[in-house]
Amino acid sequence: MNLDEIRFDEHGLVAAVVQDVQTHDVLTVAYMNEESLRRTIETGETWFWSRSRAQLWHKGETSGNTQRVVSVTVDCDGDALRILVLPNGPACHKGEQSCFHDVIHENPTAIEQRRGGSIGDVLDELYSVIESRKRELPESSYTAYLFEQGLDKILKKLGEESSETIIAAKNEDRDALIREVSDLLYHLIVLLVERGVTLSEVRDELARRRSVTP
Repeated sequence: MNLDEIRFDEHGLVAAVVQDVQTHDVLTVAYMNEESLRRTIETGETWFWSRSRAQLWHKGETSGNTQRVVSVTVDCDGDALRILVLPNGPACHKGEQSCFHDVIHENPTAIEQRRGGSIGDVLDELYSVIESRKRELPESSYTAYLFEQGLDKILKKLGEESSETIIAAKNEDRDALIREVSDLLYHLIVLLVERGVTLSEVRDELARRRSVTP
């Protein structure tokens, strides 16, 4: 679909759902007109139309919290966009990672079912998903992007996540540490898949070490 086929509303706007390509969190929902969409595509960073100020705005222009665009897709009706991004800082003007941070309802049973399984089960599932991304290389996948960029890019991201984990630990920010460790584990598994090392091999090495630990 080209831009001419997007169904802008009577005000010349289309809703844009901005999503973190790594965590899949919805960061914000904003609006784009044709010009802001073109600028988003041309510059590789998000631009929107402010309905309250009636003007274009470049996300992060003053705060520095820009969003690097990975892909732009349109829904089946042509009247909504999904923008996958690599955020450089919080998306919300209140300093939160996502604008959707005020919970009004949660279903504990559904949350527990979603969490299901041990961390080993979760890591095994993650490994399988990352393997499939390497095989299929879907266009909008951040994981596929890493594999396409190659080993040096993967190692660079692993180094960045290691540093961010250390910073979170030094700052004694428990929630940030959990997030950064999760990012680190994800990128570590990407490296394992890239080099053909399985989790079973890592498990066996850890078990061997346990058996010889005095």
